[in-house]
Parts: sequence; C-alpha cells; structure tokens
Amino acid sequence: MSAITRSLPSTYSFKPNHIVPLWFYLMLHLSYIPYEAEECSNHHDVSSSLIPSHLDSVSSLKTLSLDGYLIFDDTHYASKDFGNTVNLLPLAVLHPKSVRDIATMINHIYRLGATSDLTVAARGHGHSLRGQALAYQGIVVFMESLTTPKMQIQPGEDPYVDVSGGELWINILHETLKHGLAPKSWTDYLYLTVGGTLSNAGISGQAFRHGPQIHNVYRLEVVTGKGEIVICTKKQNANLFYAVLGGLGQFGIITRARISLETAPSMVRWIRVLYTNFSLFTKDQESLISSHKSFDYIEGFVIINRAGLLNGWRASFNAKDPVQASKFRSEGKTLFCLEMAKYYHPTETEIINQVALLLNPKLSIIIPEYQLTSEILTPVKLVLQETEAQLAGMNYIPSTVFTSDVPYLEFLNRVHNSEVQLQEKGLWNVPHPWLNLLVPKSRIDDFAKEVFGGILTTSVNGPILIYPVNQSKYSQAKLTIYLKAFRQTNKT
Repeated sequence: MSAITRSLPSTYSFKPNHIVPLWFYLMLHLSYIPYEAEECSNHHDVSSSLIPSHLDSVSSLKTLSLDGYLIFDDTHYASKDFGNTVNLLPLAVLHPKSVRDIATMINHIYRLGATSDLTVAARGHGHSLRGQALAYQGIVVFMESLTTPKMQIQPGEDPYVDVSGGELWINILHETLKHGLAPKSWTDYLYLTVGGTLSNAGISGQAFRHGPQIHNVYRLEVVTGKGEIVICTKKQNANLFYAVLGGLGQFGIITRARISLETAPSMVRWIRVLYTNFSLFTKDQESLISSHKSFDYIEGFVIINRAGLLNGWRASFNAKDPVQASKFRSEGKTLFCLEMAKYYHPTETEIINQVALLLNPKLSIIIPEYQLTSEILTPVKLVLQETEAQLAGMNYIPSTVFTSDVPYLEFLNRVHNSEVQLQEKGLWNVPHPWLNLLVPKSRIDDFAKEVFGGILTTSVNGPILIYPVNQSKYSQAKLTIYLKAFRQTNKT
C-alpha cells in the first residue's frame, strides 16, 4: 500500500544485493490479491514445539530486569505479518516500555555468544511481506509498545519532531498538524511505524522532490547488535546513521528518530489523467519530476481491463469535461494513470476559484464576493497558471482529466479508506504476494512491454503502482555505505 515500506525486518543476517547507480529510475510496485482467505492454510507454517537448545535461553531471559515484559506462552499473534504467506512461531515476544528493555535483551543474547542461536526481529505494525518481522524460535520486539518518551515537536526556523521508533505515521500527522507542521515525505499508507519505514526507505509521491523518508532524518537513536544505545547523525557516528537508514534492520533497531518538518498546507488539488501509451506516460512523469515548478505529489498506476473506470472516479473527482468523459470506455484496455497533487492553504481556496474564473470565463464557478489585493492575487494566479501550463504540455487523453479539492489530512490518509472497505469485505487479511522493483529508466519500456503487454493482459485484483524517482534525492553517503558493504562481502 502502499505500503512500499514495511515494518522492521529480522536483524543481524545482512547480505547485500547488487546496487546499480542510476540517474533516474522508477519504482514499480506489483501487488495481487488472488486468493480467498481460507487458502491461508497452504502457507509455509513453522510452529513446532520448543527447540531443546532454547530451554536454557528461556530460563535466562526470565531473569532479565525489564520495565516492560516478555511473553512466552501464547506468541501466535507475532507469528504472521501482512504478507500472510509465512507463519513462524517465536520463542518469546518482548513488549518494551523503555529503550533500556531492548538494549538489555539484545545485550543478553549477545553475551550468550555461541551457546545460543536466538535471532531477533523488531516488529512495527507487522507490514513485512515474507516474514522479515518474524523470528522463528527467536525474540520478536513489539515496537508499538515503546511509547516513551512522548512525541516532541520543535517549531521554529528548522522545525522537527522527535518520535519513538514504534510511533505510527498517522499519529505524527495528527500531532504535527496541531502546530501547522507536517513531515515532508510520506508513504501512501500511514498506519506504519517510524522505525519500520526508516529501515526500508519510505516512498510516496513526494519522494521526487524531498527524497524518501530516510532522506529527511536529522538524528537517530539506535540499539546495536551488542545492545549498545547509540546516538547518530550525519556527523556523529555517521557510518551507523547511514547504515541503519534503509538498512533493512541489519545494523540495529531504530528506537527514536528526529524528522524534518515543513509548514503544512490545508488543502490539496488532486488530479488524475489517463494514457494508453506507456512511453508518453513515463515521458510526462519524467518531465514533471524534473521541473522545479511542478506538482507537490506525483505517482502513477496501471489499470488493466477495468470496466466503468471513470464512473468509479466520479464519487470523489469531478470531470473537467463531463460530456466527453461519459463517452470514454475503459473495458479491455491497459491504461496508465498519472496522479498529481498541488498543495495550497485555506485562504487561497476561494481565490484560486476566482482566478480560475478570470483565466477561463466559461467556467461556471459560484464564488462569494471577495476582495483581492495584488499581493494575494499575483502569487496565486502564478501558481494556477503554472499548473495549467504543466497540464497543457502533457500527452494524456483529453477527456480523462479529473480533479478534486480535499483537505490535506484526507489526501494523505486516502489509502485507509480502501483498507476499511476491504476489511468490511474480509479481504484485508488475505495473502499479499507483493513485489517491489526498482527499474532503470533505460529498461522501463522493455519491462512494460513484457509485463503489461504480455504477462498481465487480463484483470488483476491488486494495485500496480509506478513511482518516478530522482536518484539525486538519494544520499550519496548512503550509496557509499552499501557499496563498501557489498565489496567487503565479496572478499569473504
């Protein structure tokens, strides 16, 4: 959902994959929900009784002095994740009430050394897909239990928020909005933990401008594999800082993060347009993310053989040309939707409508009397003109322009509405055999031809998301850490 990013994977078994530096690449997110819920019985299930070598470990773990607590008896709730294809029963589940709890437990296992083969997995909201947040006969750290210290918001010239690694992004959004602030970069789905997304990347439609979430972090508190509590920044313990961000949980557990904030808008102009030509679709995506005066959010998705597509959009969007939109037929086609958003503030709402009327007198917009000054009108008029200019230079199907003005909070939390609907139908907890791919610009047309023109030619149940991403928004220091780790691994 997206959730391109997941909760913290299992720790301490790092083996890096190859890295290909690219100036521009797309993130493609394929997901399907082809099964019924009862088919879960066919999944890989490992839930045998306690391994004899762990008996002594249980006894020693019970002696630990903790602010929180360990559960040994009924750990089934920590044996599955959102992927719902793997079932791995842990030996115990730690519900930490302090960072010291996590450090104490990991240090204890570290000191056991070769006498123990216990593994540790930090579990956020459980949104890993293939068991990364599980630990067979090991220890699962239930990060959502870590609620202290409380969230701290620092306004000012360079605002930020200090949060626990187990805090959900939706909670951060609610709290920061009270101060007129918000994080710059998001995931599509907000019911994920800070530590989980920062251990992956954290990508949504804002990443082309602000980079992924890991690019917007000032400071981290990390519990290392030795059980040490370490503060790290770009200048202090920098190797650990860059390794942990996007490190898939292999270098430690993020227990606290300081995240950059910006002034939050109040409203969003949400736009969707359709393409039949994939090359034109990606060409427009690339053009938009390369522009400094583009939208604030740019994503895309693939629609295969969907009947009555635009009729479904009408519940939330308005057609720019209702007559032409009513004639459009989507059945049997593979379509590509470019989704864009422009942020603005409440005092601009009626002004934007009025300026739009000035630019296009044919529009039938009912607006109240409003006194416009040149200081207000000029910048808003420029924003609207820039937006219209961007759309005018694009290659979408003219009859498929749909727009909607929604509150900022509603826009960011849009996937939750789909979650509620799927839960009501009993489809949220079915298997999610999702695939996330980074595809270089040089190969994306070939990839689309093979996948969308060959493999996937009939309807699919899950979303297929395409994110345009600028490599320049990814830290060079981060790439250097990965490359060093890769070279070192190849020497061994």
